[in-house]
Amino acid sequence: MEDKSKNTEMNSDDSPTENKEENEIEQSSIPKEKVEEKKDTTKDTNEVKEPEIKKTDVKESQTEKKKDAKKSDEKTKKKADRGKDFKYIVRLSNTDVDGEKKIVYGLASIKGIGVHMATLILYELGIDRNVKIGDLTDSQIEKIQGIIDGVSSKAPRWMLNHRKDLETGEDIHLIGSDIDMRLRDEINILKKIRSYRGIRHERGLRVRGQRTRANNRRGLALGVSKKREIKK
Repeated sequence: MEDKSKNTEMNSDDSPTENKEENEIEQSSIPKEKVEEKKDTTKDTNEVKEPEIKKTDVKESQTEKKKDAKKSDEKTKKKADRGKDFKYIVRLSNTDVDGEKKIVYGLASIKGIGVHMATLILYELGIDRNVKIGDLTDSQIEKIQGIIDGVSSKAPRWMLNHRKDLETGEDIHLIGSDIDMRLRDEINILKKIRSYRGIRHERGLRVRGQRTRANNRRGLALGVSKKREIKK
């Protein structure tokens, strides 16, 4: 009887330890991923993720800021008051010249006058080439216009743009719309006399010996036409 009582006591003592071991085994059997998922869900609910800023977006914003700054600088330069006598637009040889430009580049904006011709005109008058054209007085503008009208007599022969005229045979320098008018008339003369250049102008082909097989291909019929094989 004593042995049975001892066994019952031992069984009663072993039961709590066995329950603890079973609980530990059950917890160990649960995968760690599920536990981590639960932890992550709690973090996501508490914390709000900030949107990621890409490098391309930053670069685009920087370039846009630079462009806006350049535009604002240009506007401020244009709006800068240069005095009551400053001319923002100067009329020369039937063309409107921007008064903000330097004299050399302002005269070069006229058709038929380049930088070399503009420097020659200013050298004749003794005007500094770095002065703004809007700062010139009315008398200086009239003098410049007079030299432009008679530039063919003052400029060297190699600087003129129309040498050996058909009608007079003289060396002339054309300016403005006179260039287009004279060019149109001379092309019409070439067409009338049926010269090679005139025929090429009529047909819309290259006049100065350029290639036309691979380049200057226009119209509907494009591509290389293959010769048909002759049937034997």
